[in-house]
Amino acid sequence: METRPPLDALQQTALDQVLAAHAGQAGALLPILHALQDRLGFVPPAALPPIARALNLSRAEVHGVVSFYHHFRTAPPRGRVLQICRAEACRAMGAEALWAHAQAAVEAQGCDTLEPAYCLGLCAQSPAGMLGERLHARLTPARLDALLAQEQP
Repeated sequence: METRPPLDALQQTALDQVLAAHAGQAGALLPILHALQDRLGFVPPAALPPIARALNLSRAEVHGVVSFYHHFRTAPPRGRVLQICRAEACRAMGAEALWAHAQAAVEAQGCDTLEPAYCLGLCAQSPAGMLGERLHARLTPARLDALLAQEQP
């Protein structure tokens, strides 16, 4: 049996509040997972069994949803979160080269998290990315470097 670190007090409080806010709501799994990640920055693996119990689902069903969607993290992100769109419109405009550049930049810094996004809604202004909560259109490697240097935490 897999052992998970237990929820700490902050995580347990956040989980209790999120579950209470969505109690009785049909189709609440995704809203609960989004709300929990919004509050904590990730979905702690130890939160999956209580979520499953609250929704009368199996732990496997909840785990399946968390592991299926790229958006959900099961560990806290390092530093800022940089998302680069990997959808078709952005790929057609150079997102693959931008992704490779972003990987090298984040690896060199060692303090941020790089994640794929599958459409940020800026298809006409691709390639697109998101640093923290800010969207950025028509990104180039040089613009990305400037953003990463400018928006240091």
